[in-house]
Amino acid sequence: MAARNVYSVGQVNTYIKHMFTEDYLLRNICVRGEVSNCKYHSSGHIYFTLKDASGTLSCVMFASRVARGLSFRMKEGDEVLVEGSVDVWTKGGSYQLYANRITPNGAGLLNERYETLKKKLEEMGMFSEEYKQPIPKFIRRLGVVTAPTGAAVHDIINIATRRNPYIQIVLYPAIVQGEEAHESIIRGIRTIDSLGDNDPSQKIDVIIVGRGGGSLEDLWAFNEEDVAQAVFDAKTPIISAVGHETDTVITDYVADLRAPTPSAAAELAVFEEAKFEEQLMSFRQALTQSMLRKTNSLRERTEAFKREFVRSSPESRIREQRMLAASFEEKLSRAMQAKIDTWKIKLDLVERFRNEMQRMIENRRHTMQLLAARLDQLSPVKRLSGSYGFITGDNGRGITSVTSVAAGDPVLIRMKDGRIRAKVQEVARDADASLLNDSR
Repeated sequence: MAARNVYSVGQVNTYIKHMFTEDYLLRNICVRGEVSNCKYHSSGHIYFTLKDASGTLSCVMFASRVARGLSFRMKEGDEVLVEGSVDVWTKGGSYQLYANRITPNGAGLLNERYETLKKKLEEMGMFSEEYKQPIPKFIRRLGVVTAPTGAAVHDIINIATRRNPYIQIVLYPAIVQGEEAHESIIRGIRTIDSLGDNDPSQKIDVIIVGRGGGSLEDLWAFNEEDVAQAVFDAKTPIISAVGHETDTVITDYVADLRAPTPSAAAELAVFEEAKFEEQLMSFRQALTQSMLRKTNSLRERTEAFKREFVRSSPESRIREQRMLAASFEEKLSRAMQAKIDTWKIKLDLVERFRNEMQRMIENRRHTMQLLAARLDQLSPVKRLSGSYGFITGDNGRGITSVTSVAAGDPVLIRMKDGRIRAKVQEVARDADASLLNDSR
């Protein structure tokens, strides 16, 4: 048996990889198929499988390619065109399609038309916030332009009536897919927008324009320029609610408000009546309390004004003046009486003092009379009135004894009517006087 070459698994896989690499067709290929087993990895890579009736093909799109090569959220069942290269993973011994660009099947031309129209309308200012009308907070009549059957219209009706059972919904059954769709949507917008022209009571407060989800082709009617123009020209505020949250159409940019889904559009357009009633009750209670406080405050002020008016009236002022005068009169009377009482006490004291002084004067007069009588009895003058005289020596001293003078001494004798100068002729001492002196 002839010897054969033996190769490792790695060598075989590398050889096959070189075969794939050298094949020009596999280096730049576009594959059409249905997405299956689509997984968005935490690293940013996307792993999925393309399948059709004849087989399957493993695919991967690295995170570095996603930002530039994928403009939509890929999901199970999408028909897509995948551009890239087929290569071998030598470690796993498998081949797969390495995607550089993924677009919905048949959407390449539509995407170009979409981007071109979007840029045109944006430059015209149709996306500008200054042209957008505010959505009324409380509406009574809701207009809906959508297909008469399907989940979208049922969701809108169910949610709107649940939030407000009194809401009036006017439905225009439009065609939302196909060649006639854009003309039908335009007629619906213009018809509902003009309802209040002749009868203001029929005016629609808000219009929801939309449909359920679908492919780019299914939603294309909402990317037509004349539909965008009809939305822009409408006098009634419009909410665009087309497809799912990840779907974006031209009417979303032109409308006054974009809703991610038809259900969300109903919630944005219709206020919740139960909460509104609760708010009204809360406002009513607050208003009642405020009115009560205000009423009580005004009542108190009125009473204060009334008291002030009564107090400031001429009659009241006269009465107050009379009361004040009576008070002053009473105070004056009390003061005068107190003054009189004080003077009475003072006069009484004066009288008592006068009486006491009179008594003292009388006593002093009586005493003086007694003393005067005694003095009169002892008065030398009175004694001189008889045959008596007062003898003094030459020195002016009184001579009370014969021993005070000697013979020849000059003496002065004072009589009651004059004086006598004499000389002592003789000094003789009486025996009785001697005896009297001895007895002393």
